[in-house]
Amino acid sequence: MASVNPANSPITQVSQSPITQVSQTPVQSNLQPQLLTRLFLDLRGRRFEVDRETIMNLPESVLLCLFPNGLVLSRQSVASENLDDEEPEEIYGVDFDPDCFQYVLSFFKSATETFYGNGTTPGLFQAQQALVDGPQTDSFSGQNPLYTKQAIIVLREELEYFSIPPTTAGGPSTDANGLADEKLLDVKRKSGEYLIGKKNIFTALQRNVNKENNVAEQHLIDMLCMSGFDRDDEWGFRALEPARCCISSIALVHLKTGITHHDGAKPDVDFAQMATAQKLLLFWRKPARKCWWDGIEVELKDDSGPSTVKLWARRVWTLELSLTKRYVDNFSLSLFPIPTSTCSPAACIHPLQPPHT
Repeated sequence: MASVNPANSPITQVSQSPITQVSQTPVQSNLQPQLLTRLFLDLRGRRFEVDRETIMNLPESVLLCLFPNGLVLSRQSVASENLDDEEPEEIYGVDFDPDCFQYVLSFFKSATETFYGNGTTPGLFQAQQALVDGPQTDSFSGQNPLYTKQAIIVLREELEYFSIPPTTAGGPSTDANGLADEKLLDVKRKSGEYLIGKKNIFTALQRNVNKENNVAEQHLIDMLCMSGFDRDDEWGFRALEPARCCISSIALVHLKTGITHHDGAKPDVDFAQMATAQKLLLFWRKPARKCWWDGIEVELKDDSGPSTVKLWARRVWTLELSLTKRYVDNFSLSLFPIPTSTCSPAACIHPLQPPHT
C-alpha cells in the first residue's frame, strides 16, 4: 500500500487554515470596555484629575451640572492591537466653574477624613461604631445611615437677574435689533456686582416669606437652620457666570445629627435632634428644587449720577443630602441618569430637574 504524505492529507491541511492560524497570535479574550479609575476633566480651561470614587461620592445635583448629558465611566475606544501601548487620556470638557468644583472637592475630602479618619488619625466613625454594635437605644439606630456615614447638606442657588433701568432720553436702551447698548450693558454689569455682594443665604427667601406670608417657606428656613445652617450664614461659593446675567452659589454644611463625642467615652445622642436630622433623609439621592421670583429696587451710580434700577431675579434653589462613603462598593453603573420631571414654582420644594441653560 502506498504511504500517504501527511502534507497532502486533507486532515492535516486544516492546520494551514487561517482559522487555526489565529491561535498562533495573542487574542484579547475580554472585549468589554475598561472601567476608568481616574477621570481627566477640563473645566473652562483648568485641568482636574479625579478618582472615580471621588466623582461617585459627589452630590447628584452637582453631577447633573457637571455632566448634564450623563457620564460614561468606561473608555470610549476599543483596546489597541498592541497591548503594550498605553491608552491616550480621555479628557472630558465640562462647562462648570473650576473654583466651585475645587470648593466642593475640598469640603468633601475634609469631611470624609474627619469622619472616617486617615492613615494616622482615627475618625468619628470609630467612636460611633459603638452606637451601632451596642444595645439599640432607639428604634432607628440599627438601620439609620446617619450613625455610619457623614451627612452633608448641599444647597445650591441659580440666580438669573433682569435689570430694568428708568426710561429717560439718552438713557440705557436697546437698538432696532433688540441688542443692549453700552449703557444698558453697564447697568447689567453693575447689577451683577450688586447681587454678588449679597452673600447672605436666607435674606431673599425671608423677604419673600414676609411679603407672601408663606408658611411652608418659613418652615423650610427653620428646618435648615435646625439642621446645620445659621440664619446669618453666607454662601460658601458665589460667582457670576461668564457672558450671562446669572449667578451661581453653593453652600455645604455638616448635618447636625445630635451625636456628641467625648474623649475616650461613648458618644451621646440627642434623639430629638436626630429625629430632625432624619427628616433631611428625604433629600438623600432625591434632590429637590424651589423656584421663585424676587423683585427689588436698587440705586446704581454711573457717570451721570445715581439712578434707580428695578432688579428682577429668578432664584432656583436645589436642596440635597449627601452621605459620604469611604469607598464605593459597586461601579457597575456606567451612566448617571438624568431626571426629566418639570418644576412648578407654586409649591415649596419639588423633585429635581436639570437646570435650564
